[in-house]
Amino acid sequence: MLFSVLRLSARHLRTLSPVHTVSQTYYSAHMAKRVAVVLAGCGVYDGSEIHEASAILVHLSRGGASVKMFAPNIEQMHVVDHLKGEPSQEKRNVLVESARLARGDIQDLAKLSVKDHDAIIFPGGFGAAKNLCTWAVQGKDCSVNDEVKAALQAFHGEGKPIGLCCISPVLAAKVLPGCEVTVGVEKDDKYPDTAGTAEAINQLGCKHVSKSVGESHVDEKNKLVTTCAFMCNAPIHEIYDGIGSMVRDVLKLA
Repeated sequence: MLFSVLRLSARHLRTLSPVHTVSQTYYSAHMAKRVAVVLAGCGVYDGSEIHEASAILVHLSRGGASVKMFAPNIEQMHVVDHLKGEPSQEKRNVLVESARLARGDIQDLAKLSVKDHDAIIFPGGFGAAKNLCTWAVQGKDCSVNDEVKAALQAFHGEGKPIGLCCISPVLAAKVLPGCEVTVGVEKDDKYPDTAGTAEAINQLGCKHVSKSVGESHVDEKNKLVTTCAFMCNAPIHEIYDGIGSMVRDVLKLA
């Protein structure tokens, strides 16, 4: 009796094996995208927004992507005490702080090679506007970090997709003239900083497209994918869903 059961089980497994092979082939052919994620420190007020960065990594993992993290090896604009919400007298390094989010597995942005990656994604947080560029203090007249600018231009030049969320779409607005991005919905109380940021983006010769927190906007011409994330006062699951939309669109374009 036991021998008969084993024979039936073996026959059942043999019929399943082609399905397993097809599944493996599908994932290896369609999901193994190589994505660079660029961090700007650790913490919403002076670095990368932690929930946004984590959501990006979770959705990339779910999409089967291979991820490498990078950050510029520079001093932060300043350090903010996140408990008090006030600047402190400390000095911190963007790469060193970003290593906290990357669990130590991170490289200097200067070492990023566009040829080794299929796409690049930038989380938001004030670090994107303070350390990757000076938008936080200079608005549309800001300057962009040379390595960040070079990375954006390199991926754009190779026709490889670029994902940006929260405030980080302003990087594209400064570096890629005429692009389309979203930082949320204009004239909506749930998006308190969107109207002013959108106006500045439009003044740069780019186009702001209003999209809700759960959506992403795809600029097909420039292969830019953006979502507003914490530019909206929304529950964290809605932020997570919008970032998921952005990541999926980036992987589709890669």
